[in-house]
Amino acid sequence: MSARKLVALLAFSLLFPPFALAQEQATDAIQPEIASEASARTLVEADRQMVAAANPLAAEAGLAILRQGGSAIDAMVTVQLVLGLVEPQSSGLGGGAFLVYFDAGASRLTTFDGRETAPAAATPTLFLDADGQPLKFYDAVVGGRSVGTPGTVKLIAKTHERYGKLPWKDVVQPAIDLARNGFAVSQRLNELVAEDKERLGRHASTRDYFFDADGEALPVGTLLKNEAYAKTLETIAEKGADGFYGGPVAQAIVETVQNATDNPGRLALPDLAAYRVVERAPVCVDYRQLAVCGMGPPSSGALTVGQILGLIEPFDIAALGPDSPEALRLIGDASRLAFADRGRYMADIDYVPMPLEGLLDAAYLKSRSDLLAGESALTKDAVEPGSPPWDHAMLMGDDAALELPSTSHFSIVDAAGNVVSMTTTIENGFGSRLMSGGFLLNNELTDFSFETHDDDGRPIANVVAPGKRPRSSMAPTIVLKDGKPVIAIGSPGGSRIIGYVAQALIGLIDWKMDVQEAIAMPHLVNRFGTFDVEEGTEAEALAQPLRDLGFEVEARELTSGLHGIVIGPDGLQGGADPRREGVAVGD
Repeated sequence: MSARKLVALLAFSLLFPPFALAQEQATDAIQPEIASEASARTLVEADRQMVAAANPLAAEAGLAILRQGGSAIDAMVTVQLVLGLVEPQSSGLGGGAFLVYFDAGASRLTTFDGRETAPAAATPTLFLDADGQPLKFYDAVVGGRSVGTPGTVKLIAKTHERYGKLPWKDVVQPAIDLARNGFAVSQRLNELVAEDKERLGRHASTRDYFFDADGEALPVGTLLKNEAYAKTLETIAEKGADGFYGGPVAQAIVETVQNATDNPGRLALPDLAAYRVVERAPVCVDYRQLAVCGMGPPSSGALTVGQILGLIEPFDIAALGPDSPEALRLIGDASRLAFADRGRYMADIDYVPMPLEGLLDAAYLKSRSDLLAGESALTKDAVEPGSPPWDHAMLMGDDAALELPSTSHFSIVDAAGNVVSMTTTIENGFGSRLMSGGFLLNNELTDFSFETHDDDGRPIANVVAPGKRPRSSMAPTIVLKDGKPVIAIGSPGGSRIIGYVAQALIGLIDWKMDVQEAIAMPHLVNRFGTFDVEEGTEAEALAQPLRDLGFEVEARELTSGLHGIVIGPDGLQGGADPRREGVAVGD
């Protein structure tokens, strides 16, 4: 090891002691060559290329790929595969992802839908009990019933085939090496495993992997190796996505799902063989002379973030400032109105007709924005779905699907100006709690509505159907100015993702914060009427003023995982969410 690397490792270990042991054991390709200020969550600047991700090992591995001449897509593959190892509760081979991508060479923005799909044997009553009543959430989650066809592997393989520069095996290898050599269990992973002890402990594979001989969560700093994951990745490195969606890896997934001791599932080999990634046009809304673009249906992210921004654009949010109860009233009620539309209209557009353009129609947004003209919070009766322009009418019921926080987000910019904004998930923390081939399987099907109709008998758009993709709130975002990217950002956090991303964008665009300030500012989020304020932060001082405006307010933990990059004329600035263990690193 070079003297420069040794000094960097020592500094890095002071800031992240759980990672130091793993770094000594890991290959040179993922040694942290810089003890960057990102570790202390300060603004990070770079000239040419940058990675902002939710774990230092993943961020450094991605940067190493960029340093080898790799593209943003090459780095994306490596970051995702390392995250699936070191942050297994949030994403991985057994889950799905949305990718928003700017191709600098073509000056083109596009999106790739790697969302999980329902098995062919799934029916609308999948999450109803014998009496026709919806199952309790965790009764549906744990086991095979909740597992959808994973999309992440097909997504990373397809986009690498199209945009990658380095050989496929080279971008997979760092994760293989780290799985085989081991990484140190972080404080966050230890705590999350301990919190989920009862559910994770139900199955031998997860019990043996995450707990010690005494049945306790592996202690912080434990060197955790995953030979099964390394072997799965070796198969994928050799055979590409075909090695995952067919053969022994696929067979093991199906057997794990169908033979689960609780809640056997319906995923079958033909479901894996039939899976396809869908390239979709981005959904964009104009805001302050910028184009805020993201993932369309089955994600509700770009539409709902876009509606929030569209509803507040007539107001001088910049002059009001981030500590203004009036600004928060406008943002909070705009969010409530947007969520009302989300619950009524948004689902997998390949299965359900949607007023996609109508929801962002300028005249429609103006009519909804006019509802914010008062001086107090909207009453509950005033927050109803609107009537956006349709090509044809369709009367649907309101959905109340539960989407809990987990997931991960990373942003990447390479030296050529290509930009990745990717949100990736296995849904709830640790997914279905089933493990196969060294990785956890998703519980994504519980993002569908458990109910099939509302109380008036109207069908619900986001109901289970064979091959359908459940609605998501993931909101990977790229903001363009004059057709060029200026911001890449996104977050985990369940349905609060929308609020986290919207707030960060407002901080960047209206309040002129730098990206680290925008990511770190205290959260205030309103989805369905209650204003959630981040406990233990300055946001709590705004609780009473918001109550005075007529809102219900609750202080609670709001653990986002925003990771963003701002692209300016003088280079790159990156930020990482202090609520998690991620960093931004760059050259």
